[in-house]
Amino acid sequence: MLSAMRAFVKIVDSGSLTAAAEALAVSQPSMVRTLAALEREVGVRLLNRSTRRMALTDEGREYCARCRVILAAVDEAQASLSARRIEPRGNLRITASVPFGRQFVAPLVIDFLAEHPQMHVELLLLDRLTDLLEEGIDLAVRLAPLPDSSMVGVPIGDTRRLIVGSPALLARRGAPSTPGDLAGEPCVSFTGLVSPAEWEIRERDKALRVTVNSVLATNQIDAAVQACVLGLGWGQFFDYHVREELRAGTLIEVLASHHAARTPAHIVYPQARLLSPNVRAFIDFAAPKLRRGLGDPG
Repeated sequence: MLSAMRAFVKIVDSGSLTAAAEALAVSQPSMVRTLAALEREVGVRLLNRSTRRMALTDEGREYCARCRVILAAVDEAQASLSARRIEPRGNLRITASVPFGRQFVAPLVIDFLAEHPQMHVELLLLDRLTDLLEEGIDLAVRLAPLPDSSMVGVPIGDTRRLIVGSPALLARRGAPSTPGDLAGEPCVSFTGLVSPAEWEIRERDKALRVTVNSVLATNQIDAAVQACVLGLGWGQFFDYHVREELRAGTLIEVLASHHAARTPAHIVYPQARLLSPNVRAFIDFAAPKLRRGLGDPG
Protein backbone atom coordinates (compact mmCIF):
# COMPACT_ATOMS: atom_id res chain seq x y z
CA MET A 1 0.00 0.00 0.00
CA LEU A 2 2.82 2.43 0.85
CA SER A 3 4.51 1.83 -2.50
CA ALA A 4 1.20 2.49 -4.28
CA MET A 5 0.80 5.73 -2.29
CA ARG A 6 4.31 6.79 -3.30
CA ALA A 7 3.54 6.01 -6.93
CA PHE A 8 0.30 8.02 -6.77
CA VAL A 9 2.02 11.05 -5.23
CA LYS A 10 4.80 10.78 -7.84
CA ILE A 11 2.20 10.76 -10.63
CA VAL A 12 0.61 13.91 -9.19
CA ASP A 13 3.96 15.66 -8.77
CA SER A 14 5.27 14.58 -12.18
CA GLY A 15 2.10 15.50 -14.05
CA SER A 16 1.87 12.27 -16.01
CA LEU A 17 2.04 8.51 -15.71
CA THR A 18 4.97 8.36 -18.11
CA ALA A 19 7.07 10.89 -16.19
CA ALA A 20 6.30 9.18 -12.89
CA ALA A 21 7.26 5.79 -14.32
CA GLU A 22 10.59 7.19 -15.48
CA ALA A 23 11.25 8.80 -12.09
CA LEU A 24 10.56 5.53 -10.28
CA ALA A 25 12.38 3.41 -12.88
CA VAL A 26 9.36 1.25 -13.71
CA SER A 27 7.46 0.67 -16.93
CA GLN A 28 4.53 2.83 -17.92
CA PRO A 29 2.13 -0.18 -18.04
CA SER A 30 3.28 -1.13 -14.53
CA MET A 31 2.47 2.38 -13.32
CA VAL A 32 -0.99 2.17 -14.90
CA ARG A 33 -1.66 -1.14 -13.14
CA THR A 34 -0.48 0.28 -9.80
CA LEU A 35 -2.82 3.26 -10.09
CA ALA A 36 -5.76 1.07 -11.13
CA ALA A 37 -5.15 -1.28 -8.20
CA LEU A 38 -4.98 1.65 -5.78
CA GLU A 39 -8.25 3.06 -7.05
CA ARG A 40 -9.89 -0.35 -6.61
CA GLU A 41 -8.49 -0.55 -3.09
CA VAL A 42 -9.83 2.85 -1.99
CA GLY A 43 -13.05 2.47 -4.00
CA VAL A 44 -13.00 5.85 -5.75
CA ARG A 45 -11.46 7.36 -8.87
CA LEU A 46 -8.44 9.45 -7.94
CA LEU A 47 -7.47 10.83 -11.35
CA ASN A 48 -9.49 11.78 -14.39
CA ARG A 49 -7.35 10.76 -17.37
CA SER A 50 -7.59 11.34 -21.08
CA THR A 51 -5.10 11.09 -23.93
CA ARG A 52 -4.26 14.77 -23.54
CA ARG A 53 -4.54 15.65 -19.85
CA MET A 54 -4.81 14.34 -16.30
CA ALA A 55 -6.53 15.98 -13.33
CA LEU A 56 -7.16 15.06 -9.72
CA THR A 57 -10.71 14.37 -8.64
CA ASP A 58 -11.93 15.95 -5.41
CA GLU A 59 -11.41 12.61 -3.68
CA GLY A 60 -7.98 12.30 -5.29
CA ARG A 61 -6.95 15.76 -4.04
CA GLU A 62 -7.91 14.88 -0.45
CA TYR A 63 -6.31 11.45 -0.68
CA CYS A 64 -3.08 12.91 -2.07
CA ALA A 65 -2.83 15.35 0.87
CA ARG A 66 -3.30 12.49 3.35
CA CYS A 67 -0.75 10.34 1.50
CA ARG A 68 1.83 13.11 1.84
CA VAL A 69 1.30 13.24 5.62
CA ILE A 70 1.53 9.46 5.95
CA LEU A 71 4.62 9.15 3.76
CA ALA A 72 6.35 12.01 5.59
CA ALA A 73 5.70 10.25 8.91
CA VAL A 74 7.07 6.99 7.53
CA ASP A 75 10.16 8.74 6.19
CA GLU A 76 10.75 10.40 9.55
CA ALA A 77 10.39 7.10 11.39
CA GLN A 78 12.89 5.45 9.06
CA ALA A 79 15.29 8.38 9.41
CA SER A 80 14.99 8.07 13.17
CA LEU A 81 15.98 4.41 13.11
CA SER A 82 18.83 5.14 10.72
CA ALA A 83 20.07 7.93 12.98
CA ARG A 84 20.27 5.52 15.91
CA ARG A 85 22.64 3.32 13.93
CA ILE A 86 25.00 6.19 13.17
CA GLU A 87 27.77 6.89 15.67
CA PRO A 88 27.31 10.52 16.77
CA ARG A 89 30.15 12.81 15.74
CA GLY A 90 30.71 16.53 15.50
CA ASN A 91 29.44 19.41 17.61
CA LEU A 92 26.50 19.85 19.95
CA ARG A 93 25.51 23.03 21.80
CA ILE A 94 23.42 22.55 24.95
CA THR A 95 22.08 25.06 27.45
CA ALA A 96 20.53 24.82 30.91
CA SER A 97 20.08 27.01 33.97
CA VAL A 98 23.15 27.33 36.18
CA PRO A 99 22.00 25.34 39.28
CA PHE A 100 20.24 22.57 37.34
CA GLY A 101 23.00 22.42 34.77
CA ARG A 102 25.72 22.07 37.38
CA GLN A 103 23.89 19.40 39.36
CA PHE A 104 22.35 17.32 36.57
CA VAL A 105 23.32 18.28 33.02
CA ALA A 106 27.10 18.70 33.35
CA PRO A 107 27.65 15.19 34.78
CA LEU A 108 25.50 13.74 31.99
CA VAL A 109 27.49 15.58 29.34
CA ILE A 110 30.72 14.15 30.75
CA ASP A 111 29.28 10.61 30.69
CA PHE A 112 27.90 11.18 27.17
CA LEU A 113 31.29 12.28 25.87
CA ALA A 114 32.93 9.25 27.46
CA GLU A 115 30.57 7.01 25.43
CA HIS A 116 30.88 9.05 22.22
CA PRO A 117 34.52 10.16 21.84
CA GLN A 118 33.89 11.68 18.40
CA MET A 119 31.50 14.24 19.86
CA HIS A 120 32.33 17.78 21.01
CA VAL A 121 29.86 19.52 23.35
CA GLU A 122 29.61 23.20 24.26
CA LEU A 123 27.61 23.46 27.49
CA LEU A 124 26.20 26.92 28.24
CA LEU A 125 24.86 27.36 31.78
CA LEU A 126 22.81 30.55 31.76
CA ASP A 127 20.13 31.93 34.06
CA ARG A 128 18.22 33.48 31.18
CA LEU A 129 15.86 32.18 28.52
CA THR A 130 17.76 31.56 25.28
CA ASP A 131 16.44 31.66 21.72
CA LEU A 132 17.75 28.34 20.43
CA LEU A 133 17.45 29.18 16.74
CA GLU A 134 18.84 32.70 17.03
CA GLU A 135 21.77 31.66 19.22
CA GLY A 136 22.58 28.46 17.32
CA ILE A 137 21.85 26.13 20.25
CA ASP A 138 20.81 22.56 19.48
CA LEU A 139 18.83 21.80 22.64
CA ALA A 140 18.04 23.07 26.12
CA VAL A 141 16.98 21.60 29.44
CA ARG A 142 14.27 23.84 30.86
CA LEU A 143 12.24 23.94 34.05
CA ALA A 144 9.14 25.72 32.79
CA PRO A 145 5.92 25.17 30.88
CA LEU A 146 6.36 25.20 27.10
CA PRO A 147 4.11 27.86 25.55
CA ASP A 148 6.30 28.19 22.44
CA SER A 149 4.81 25.94 19.76
CA SER A 150 7.98 26.17 17.65
CA MET A 151 9.75 24.02 20.24
CA VAL A 152 9.40 20.29 20.76
CA GLY A 153 9.61 19.13 24.38
CA VAL A 154 10.60 15.75 25.77
CA PRO A 155 9.17 15.52 29.32
CA ILE A 156 11.72 14.51 31.94
CA GLY A 157 9.66 15.01 35.10
CA ASP A 158 8.92 17.96 37.33
CA THR A 159 10.12 19.73 40.41
CA ARG A 160 8.47 21.79 43.12
CA ARG A 161 9.30 24.80 45.21
CA LEU A 162 9.54 24.37 48.95
CA ILE A 163 10.28 26.57 51.93
CA VAL A 164 13.02 25.50 54.31
CA GLY A 165 14.84 26.62 57.41
CA SER A 166 17.61 25.32 59.62
CA PRO A 167 16.93 23.45 62.89
CA ALA A 168 18.47 26.39 64.75
CA LEU A 169 16.08 28.84 63.07
CA LEU A 170 13.10 26.63 63.90
CA ALA A 171 14.24 26.42 67.53
CA ARG A 172 14.76 30.18 67.70
CA ARG A 173 11.64 31.46 65.94
CA GLY A 174 9.29 28.49 65.58
CA ALA A 175 7.92 27.20 62.30
CA PRO A 176 5.56 29.51 60.37
CA SER A 177 2.06 28.03 60.36
CA THR A 178 0.57 30.14 57.54
CA PRO A 179 2.11 31.87 54.51
CA GLY A 180 1.34 35.23 56.05
CA ASP A 181 3.66 34.43 58.97
CA LEU A 182 6.63 34.89 56.63
CA ALA A 183 5.93 38.63 56.35
CA GLY A 184 7.65 39.35 59.63
CA GLU A 185 10.38 36.73 59.32
CA PRO A 186 13.97 36.99 58.04
CA CYS A 187 14.24 35.41 54.58
CA VAL A 188 16.96 34.49 52.11
CA SER A 189 16.02 34.96 48.44
CA PHE A 190 17.74 33.17 45.58
CA THR A 191 16.94 35.66 42.82
CA GLY A 192 17.27 33.03 40.12
CA LEU A 193 13.96 31.67 41.40
CA VAL A 194 12.13 34.27 43.52
CA SER A 195 11.81 38.00 43.93
CA PRO A 196 13.54 39.44 47.01
CA ALA A 197 10.34 41.39 47.72
CA GLU A 198 7.66 38.70 47.47
CA TRP A 199 7.33 34.95 47.11
CA GLU A 200 4.67 32.88 45.40
CA ILE A 201 3.03 30.41 47.78
CA ARG A 202 -0.13 28.36 47.37
CA GLU A 203 -2.98 28.09 49.83
CA ARG A 204 -6.02 25.89 49.07
CA ASP A 205 -4.98 25.67 45.41
CA LYS A 206 -4.76 29.45 45.08
CA ALA A 207 -1.54 31.28 44.25
CA LEU A 208 -0.62 33.89 46.84
CA ARG A 209 1.98 36.64 46.67
CA VAL A 210 3.51 37.02 50.12
CA THR A 211 5.66 40.04 50.98
CA VAL A 212 8.96 38.94 52.55
CA ASN A 213 11.83 40.58 54.36
CA SER A 214 14.93 39.43 52.50
CA VAL A 215 17.90 39.91 54.78
CA LEU A 216 19.97 38.39 51.95
CA ALA A 217 19.19 38.35 48.22
CA THR A 218 21.69 36.66 45.93
CA ASN A 219 21.89 35.21 42.45
CA GLN A 220 24.24 32.46 43.71
CA ILE A 221 22.40 29.33 44.74
CA ASP A 222 25.28 28.00 46.87
CA ALA A 223 25.40 31.21 48.91
CA ALA A 224 21.64 31.21 49.43
CA VAL A 225 21.49 27.59 50.56
CA GLN A 226 24.49 28.01 52.87
CA ALA A 227 22.93 31.11 54.45
CA CYS A 228 19.80 29.10 55.21
CA VAL A 229 21.84 26.21 56.64
CA LEU A 230 23.56 28.71 58.95
CA GLY A 231 20.17 29.94 60.20
CA LEU A 232 20.13 33.38 58.57
CA GLY A 233 16.53 33.04 57.43
CA TRP A 234 13.88 31.03 55.63
CA GLY A 235 14.53 30.17 52.00
CA GLN A 236 12.41 29.11 49.01
CA PHE A 237 14.09 26.72 46.57
CA PHE A 238 13.39 24.00 44.06
CA ASP A 239 13.51 20.62 45.76
CA TYR A 240 16.66 19.57 43.90
CA HIS A 241 18.50 22.68 45.18
CA VAL A 242 18.36 21.41 48.77
CA ARG A 243 18.07 17.64 48.31
CA GLU A 244 21.28 16.81 50.16
CA GLU A 245 20.56 19.26 52.99
CA LEU A 246 17.10 17.76 53.51
CA ARG A 247 18.59 14.28 53.65
CA ALA A 248 21.24 15.41 56.13
CA GLY A 249 18.73 17.27 58.29
CA THR A 250 20.60 20.57 58.03
CA LEU A 251 17.44 22.05 56.45
CA ILE A 252 13.84 21.21 57.28
CA GLU A 253 10.78 21.89 55.14
CA VAL A 254 8.05 24.11 56.58
CA LEU A 255 4.63 25.07 55.21
CA ALA A 256 4.66 21.78 53.31
CA SER A 257 0.99 22.06 52.36
CA HIS A 258 1.55 25.50 50.84
CA HIS A 259 4.22 24.87 48.24
CA ALA A 260 3.75 26.35 44.77
CA ALA A 261 2.48 24.28 41.83
CA ARG A 262 4.91 21.73 40.42
CA THR A 263 7.10 22.97 37.58
CA PRO A 264 7.47 20.69 34.54
CA ALA A 265 10.92 19.91 33.16
CA HIS A 266 11.70 19.21 29.50
CA ILE A 267 14.50 18.74 27.04
CA VAL A 268 13.51 21.11 24.24
CA TYR A 269 14.70 21.58 20.68
CA PRO A 270 13.41 23.31 17.53
CA GLN A 271 10.76 21.55 15.45
CA ALA A 272 12.13 18.11 14.92
CA ARG A 273 11.59 16.88 11.41
CA LEU A 274 14.57 14.70 10.51
CA LEU A 275 16.18 15.31 13.89
CA SER A 276 19.97 15.14 13.73
CA PRO A 277 21.70 11.99 15.02
CA ASN A 278 23.67 14.06 17.54
CA VAL A 279 20.59 15.62 19.15
CA ARG A 280 18.69 12.35 19.13
CA ALA A 281 21.65 10.49 20.66
CA PHE A 282 21.91 12.96 23.54
CA ILE A 283 18.16 12.92 24.22
CA ASP A 284 18.09 9.11 24.21
CA PHE A 285 21.07 9.10 26.58
CA ALA A 286 20.02 11.91 28.94
CA ALA A 287 16.22 11.74 29.19
CA PRO A 288 15.92 8.48 31.20
CA LYS A 289 18.73 9.57 33.56
CA LEU A 290 17.13 12.97 34.14
CA ARG A 291 13.79 11.30 34.84
CA ARG A 292 15.41 9.14 37.49
CA GLY A 293 17.21 12.14 38.97
CA LEU A 294 14.11 14.30 39.21
CA GLY A 295 12.08 11.38 40.48
CA ASP A 296 14.31 11.06 43.53
CA PRO A 297 12.15 12.19 46.43
CA GLY A 298 15.09 13.64 48.30
